Amino acid sequence: MHTEGIEERTYEGSVQWFIRSECRGCGLRVGIDRTPSQTDRLVDRLMWTDEALHRLDRLPPYVASLFREEVEQDVRSRDERVVSYDALFRPRSGARIEWDSEAEHRLENVPAPVRAMAKIELERTAAERGHARITASLMEEVKARYFGMGAAKK
Repeated sequence: MHTEGIEERTYEGSVQWFIRSECRGCGLRVGIDRTPSQTDRLVDRLMWTDEALHRLDRLPPYVASLFREEVEQDVRSRDERVVSYDALFRPRSGARIEWDSEAEHRLENVPAPVRAMAKIELERTAAERGHARITASLMEEVKARYFGMGAAKK
């Protein structure tokens, strides 16, 4: 059996993956619902869920290729085979990073096509510095570093 695709579904608050497979010999197609932890033998290679691919497709092409490589490298380093929607947004360092409410509000103002990448970069920067929180001042630093758009000088 060859895995053709994976859909993320939520049932009563828990995440389930609907895995679509096909036999290349006879053409038989099957699908099965499993929790993410029960998929090891059902997924035969690194795959993106339909939802994660949809999010990736919404990024500008010059960002999408870089983002895809980074996410896939992270998933492989964790010995996983599925890039889920949640995997797109987790910090690459594995650290748990909290967000100040002001920083969360400011993130909402970032254009949608680059918001996921901005969130990842902010969390990575905080983790590298040993910070447990994303603050508005950190956002200003990162914005200035990447875009030369820091807070206006007085």
